Amino acid sequence: MDIQSGAIAALLGPSGCGKTSLIHIIAGLRRQSSGEVTIDGQAVHGVRKQTAVIFQDYGLLPWKTVVANAELPLRLARVPKRERMERTRRLLEEFQLERFGEQYPSRLSGGMKQRLAIARALASEPDLLLMDEPFSSLDALSREEAQRFLLSIRQKTAREKRRFTIIMVTHSIEEAVYLADTVFVIKGRNPGVTAARVDNEKGLDADFRKTASFYERCGIIRELLEK
Repeated sequence: MDIQSGAIAALLGPSGCGKTSLIHIIAGLRRQSSGEVTIDGQAVHGVRKQTAVIFQDYGLLPWKTVVANAELPLRLARVPKRERMERTRRLLEEFQLERFGEQYPSRLSGGMKQRLAIARALASEPDLLLMDEPFSSLDALSREEAQRFLLSIRQKTAREKRRFTIIMVTHSIEEAVYLADTVFVIKGRNPGVTAARVDNEKGLDADFRKTASFYERCGIIRELLEK
């Protein structure tokens, strides 16, 4: 797999094909049995500071408030308090969570928890964001809203020259086609193999989900998975 800097790539395949294992390897949380992972030409050996990960269960700390969760990467990086508070405030405003700063995760909706998890991941300004089934626990409407929100954040950060690459795991063909610039179809188990790469030139059309091109790409990927 070769993923362009600043792109969104989706890993799509059946359960057990190794998608989550691959995310853990890219994150430096797990060691591969063979092959090599490189980021900007540098081999990955352990966790790197510029990589952020969002797991399926969001990974929010239930005993910490929204503000405390969002600022956690900055605390770990020992960012001075004034700068930390200002950056956290801007993030919560950007992610429409400023009114809930003193609430705990248990008081948030699923979509709000997801936005908080993304805000926390971006607090340290990573160049690589890894997402493992990021929207799987949301209902259909909340899931589509979260997908649109992720694209809006990506477009905003690109305009501000804060580009970052996203690699996400999903079981949803429609989600992969809607979000990703490149979809990698993985088949088989123990280990899975990359069966196909589908480049998805969708542009910035907010209504891409309603176009004939969207349904055509979904059909192509469904056929690849069924072969």
